[in-house]
Amino acid sequence: MSDLADPILAADRRALARAITLVESTRPDHRVQAITLLDTLAGHGRQALRIGLSGTPGVGKSTFIEAFGMALCDQGMRVAVLAVDPSSTRTGGSILGDKTRMDRLARHPNAFIRPSPSQTHLGGVARRTREAVALCEAAGFDVILIETVGVGQSETVVAELCDVFLLLLAPAGGDELQGVKRGIMEAADIIVVNKADGDLKATATRTCADYAGALRLLRRRPQDPPGFPKAMTASALEERGLEQVWAEITALSNWRRAEGHWAERRIAQAKHWFGEEVRRALLARLETPAARARMAALAEAVARGETSAGAAAQAMLDTLETSGAHHSPLDATLQSP
Repeated sequence: MSDLADPILAADRRALARAITLVESTRPDHRVQAITLLDTLAGHGRQALRIGLSGTPGVGKSTFIEAFGMALCDQGMRVAVLAVDPSSTRTGGSILGDKTRMDRLARHPNAFIRPSPSQTHLGGVARRTREAVALCEAAGFDVILIETVGVGQSETVVAELCDVFLLLLAPAGGDELQGVKRGIMEAADIIVVNKADGDLKATATRTCADYAGALRLLRRRPQDPPGFPKAMTASALEERGLEQVWAEITALSNWRRAEGHWAERRIAQAKHWFGEEVRRALLARLETPAARARMAALAEAVARGETSAGAAAQAMLDTLETSGAHHSPLDATLQSP
């Protein structure tokens, strides 16, 4: 994997694209190679500012990201965009049209855009987005923009990937009651009412005021300085308000670094994704031919009334525990003084 790691560390975008394809692969041999590559790159300690962007479909996320990304690139920063596209529940396919929508940003030498399918993964991000973020950090990008699929109020997984979470809203998208609802509103650091232009400018200003009032009613979080989370307006179409959004992001991230919340957040996120990997590995063990056959046999026994669902589930878990009774070489390392 050094043949791939060295070019990534040298900011080779083609090598980065190949590496993301590798970590997104479901082939077992590719998975082994991906883990080796990530371990090789982990020791270099490069960090980028991770910005998560979420919002309902049609709010203008792609337009905002292109305008915002162009503004950052013009300042000399290197920007990576990881865009997650919804996958069809019927065919499993995705359009992956973000590069088409962001054609100006896609041509900028300081930018890298990578669309990925969400597949069956819930929460607005793809299964391996976290690892793609790690690869982009190793490649030396200054800012990583993580665009989710159009999400609802309960899909907040992107908050576990980023340092600052932006929620984009459309004008007339809600009132004060909408603003105090739990879920994604609680996870947002900055709410941006987009499309504040033309006939919608006045409406956007009123919507921003409604959400600003609602945010003041939420319980203050320890990772926020005074005045955060906050709501503001912007127009990605006219490229107005983007400098103010960047100024607020910078102020928030600098405060969190100085107060120690940045490092604490990164540690908590690492532990969270470790737990997720364990859960995914356990679920993957149910997809082996032997496990499927055992599941089918127990399901038939439950259907015939020979055993209860709870007893059959416990029998299945006992089977997995027996078949998985082995230890990793890492266990010896962890137990050594």
